[in-house]
Amino acid sequence: MIEILESIRDFTETGGQVLLIIGGLIFVMWLMILERAMYVFVTHKQYKKAVILKWKARQERSSWNAEQIRQAMISRVALKLSTGVPIIQSLVALCPLLGLMGTVTGMIEVFDVMAISGSGNARSMASGVSKATIPTMAGMVGALSGVFASTWLARTAKKERANLEDSLRMERKF
Repeated sequence: MIEILESIRDFTETGGQVLLIIGGLIFVMWLMILERAMYVFVTHKQYKKAVILKWKARQERSSWNAEQIRQAMISRVALKLSTGVPIIQSLVALCPLLGLMGTVTGMIEVFDVMAISGSGNARSMASGVSKATIPTMAGMVGALSGVFASTWLARTAKKERANLEDSLRMERKF
C-alpha cells in the first residue's frame, strides 16, 4: 500500500501542481456522474412509476388542461433527469484546457532551465518536458472518460422523456 501511495506521489510531482487540479476536477466530475447514474438506475424508476400512476388516476385526460398537466409532469421528470448534466459537460470541456495549462507551465520550466544553464542540455530539460506532457495526457484521459459518460446521461434523459411521453397518453374525444 505504501508503494502505491509513493508511486502516486511521484507521479503528481512529475506532473506538477496542475496535475493535482486536474485530478481534483476529474474526481468531482466522476462523483457527479456516479450520482446521476444512481439516480437513473434507482430513483428515476420509482419517480416515473409514481408519475404514471398519478396520470392514470386522473378522471379526465382529454382536455387542454389535461394536456398542460401532462406536459408539466413530463417536464418535471425530464428536468430531474438532466439536472447536473450541463455541469458535467462543462467539467469535461475544462479537462483538456487544464491539460493545456499544464503543458504551458511545463514548457516555461523547460525555458527557465535553458536560460539558467545556457544550453539545450536534454537531461536538465527532461523534468520540464514531463511536466508538460503528463498534465496534457491526464486532461485528455479525463475528458474522454467524461465525454462517454455525459453523452450516455444526455441520451438516457432524452430516451426516458420519450418513453414517458408514450406512457402518458391523452384520451381523444370523438
